[in-house]
Amino acid sequence: GPTDTLARILSERMRVSLGQPVIIETVTGAGASIGVARAAQAAPDGYTLSIGNWTSHVGAGAMYPAVHDAVLELQPVSRISATPLMIVGKNALPPKNAQELIAWLKANPAKASAATVGSGSGAHICLLYFQQKTGTSFQFVPYRGGAPVMQDLVAGQIDFFCAEASQTLSFLRSGAIRPFAVMSKERWPAAPDVPTMDEVGVSGMYISFWNGLWLPKGTPPEIVAKLNGAVVDTLADATVRQRLTELGHVIATREEQTPEALGAFHRAEIEKWWPIIKTANVKPE
Repeated sequence: GPTDTLARILSERMRVSLGQPVIIETVTGAGASIGVARAAQAAPDGYTLSIGNWTSHVGAGAMYPAVHDAVLELQPVSRISATPLMIVGKNALPPKNAQELIAWLKANPAKASAATVGSGSGAHICLLYFQQKTGTSFQFVPYRGGAPVMQDLVAGQIDFFCAEASQTLSFLRSGAIRPFAVMSKERWPAAPDVPTMDEVGVSGMYISFWNGLWLPKGTPPEIVAKLNGAVVDTLADATVRQRLTELGHVIATREEQTPEALGAFHRAEIEKWWPIIKTANVKPE
């Protein structure tokens, strides 16, 4: 998936800064909580880091008691990048823009089909939040991953989806799907013609698929600083920046790349989203 791709791009350059290989291990299952728990329980010696995102480090913590404390106690290293979530639909859908989509959903309650990828995932919460903010209703159709959703969207088998924007790039460029709006304060540089939700009259609907890097609790400060320096060097590399930009990532600013900045941002995301997830009574699948 996108996080695995990001990890591999980073690891290729970080090994230069660190002078040793960086091995990627993909751990899936239970809304990413298994991987978070394993990383949290690793020895705090700097040799096990976890790269995570909204789903693994916000959504999972709200739904899985086993990692509730773990996500709060991880030692932040650096923010990496973000891509907004985007509402996209099949080309045959009657509405042509976001305002028309909202009006159409209100006129046809519980009839449209919206894909979800895992209970409590960013895509799932995005759709719940969209319902709440717009007063619409529709049918949720579960999928096991973003790739099959995009295939069915192109084939017209599903009406719309709240996708990580980077997943949509090739489909947008080929005209295979219809973009409605991005869930960010500013337009997404990779698709500047797509309006924000603010611009279409739904204010304050912001949710992004952000990425960060963490260490186990208790990792010595000098190790945190060394690994943070490797990330900063990596994100300053022109080749890395070009590759991430081509994939639609908005790279974290230098100020956002400090451990303190990631820690504050992560806490703010938890304070915002955990109550929403719990109020919506979202349960693990």
